[in-house]
Amino acid sequence: MKRLMPSLRAKKRYLPFELISEEPASRSDLVREIMASAASLLGDVTASECDIKVLGFEEGKGIIHCSHIKVKETRAAMAALTRINGKRATLHVLGSSGTVKRATEKFLANYEPFEPKAENVQE
Repeated sequence: MKRLMPSLRAKKRYLPFELISEEPASRSDLVREIMASAASLLGDVTASECDIKVLGFEEGKGIIHCSHIKVKETRAAMAALTRINGKRATLHVLGSSGTVKRATEKFLANYEPFEPKAENVQE
């Protein structure tokens, strides 16, 4: 079977993210919860149009692949995720890119997790 020409293939976007949770989660647990969140928020038809796939996930950071016309819906589904295995969790989307290489270089290379600073603390 012949492959489609690049002009006929579906375009995609890559969303690098950080998982913030009470306990570490496995890739399979994360995939299950993202799909459940997308299906409950968007419905089965729109969730399937988003074409969400978790490409990589390790040490609390990863990349999600989605359709270029459904980026907003995908981000909304990721924001709606609140629990993984019964423990509180959230996904923080770091940005959007057209290639995996650029998403990794720009958003994940030297990423430091957000740590609130204690300013004006009186003892």
